[in-house]
Amino acid sequence: MTATVDAVVVGAGPAGSAAALTLARAGKQVLLVERGPWPGSKNMYGGVVHGRILDTLVPRWWEQVPAQRWVTRRATMVLTPTQSLTVDFRSDAWGRPPYNGCTTLRPEFDAWLAGQATAAGAELVCETVVTGPVLDGAGRVVGVDVDRPGGRVEAPIVVACDGVNSFVAKAAGLYPAAPARHFTLGAKEVLALPRDEIDRRFGLRGDEGADVEILGATGDVAGGGFLYTNADTVAIGVVLSLPGLARSGRRPEELIADLKAHPAMAPLVAGGELKEYSAHLIPEGGYDTMPALTGDGILVAGDAAALCLAAGIWLEGVNFAIASGAAAGRAAAAALDAGDTSAAGLAGYRRRLETSFVLADHRRLRRAPELLLSDRVQHAYPRVACDTVERLFTVTNPLPKAGAARAAWAALRRAGVPLPDLARDAWTALRSYG
Repeated sequence: MTATVDAVVVGAGPAGSAAALTLARAGKQVLLVERGPWPGSKNMYGGVVHGRILDTLVPRWWEQVPAQRWVTRRATMVLTPTQSLTVDFRSDAWGRPPYNGCTTLRPEFDAWLAGQATAAGAELVCETVVTGPVLDGAGRVVGVDVDRPGGRVEAPIVVACDGVNSFVAKAAGLYPAAPARHFTLGAKEVLALPRDEIDRRFGLRGDEGADVEILGATGDVAGGGFLYTNADTVAIGVVLSLPGLARSGRRPEELIADLKAHPAMAPLVAGGELKEYSAHLIPEGGYDTMPALTGDGILVAGDAAALCLAAGIWLEGVNFAIASGAAAGRAAAAALDAGDTSAAGLAGYRRRLETSFVLADHRRLRRAPELLLSDRVQHAYPRVACDTVERLFTVTNPLPKAGAARAAWAALRRAGVPLPDLARDAWTALRSYG
């Protein structure tokens, strides 16, 4: 396999397919290389796809996307070993076009988005591993080597969308070694349940779906949990700090089992038949841990660029992957038109990200990962929240009611949270989420 094209996109996930789609629409000859047998075959996520970024790529995407359910219920749950507190929001508007988001299965969604790219003129090659970038004498990326006989593809631009461990970006010198604390491990089970039983348990009708994000779900390991409804399955899983998981000596599936056994979760997943188990590294270090996004002849997008927003209220990755891939495709097309594919000629990529939600949101929430994985947020504050509400809702007759402030103050003292730490965390949260 020896070829020469305008651009090579490495990885046919959401970022790679969006990049290939925009390049093909710009009239460029683009090769989309995927190491799996088909796009999405090796991907794992919860997951919800939020639609607004798709509006810019596939008009009326909701009429063709392989959606499982349209998310009309968004809940944030806080757990202690024996308590749960949920903020539960529903909206009828989310259940009709243009829709806010949908649950999907990655093999279906990724194949669909890659199909949009090939329909626009991109060439998709599967079961092909990119073994590294090709560098010229000046260190400029001028193509990729692949694991096929005589495998070399020459191209003035390579778009690295090859995931969290991006070997292409590392080999090109864009990705310095990152400590383990900047990554989490996502582990998920897919459980089969009858569709009408899912509707009953989650209070859904028709194609309505639920998205539940959970704090306090991972015991002594810092992290979080999630539960999503599909058509006739539910996805339940945990996201775990790598250093915390290593120190605990526990396995991810044990922590999922603990979550499924929690009194608040057990009724929702009881009787579910295990259909799939998967695990995947997630880049959660945020804005300050991103690699260089451009180099001579190369752009980096999606998980390869650490573009995953893990900020508690917002847990998003696919929409950032699609947006960054599309921006990379547009910047690459402009550089090709200008005849300058150096780092300077590709600088429009970062400018596009800076003026969009991609880097604006990451910059705003740059302190969120450290806050969310702190011991106070993981363990103390869930207890404070649950204990406060339990005391408020417990009838204490003939004693008078304590009141919210007194209940919260008592819960803070029991949790051992010093006031300076509470004030510092509150200020960080206000700057991030306010």
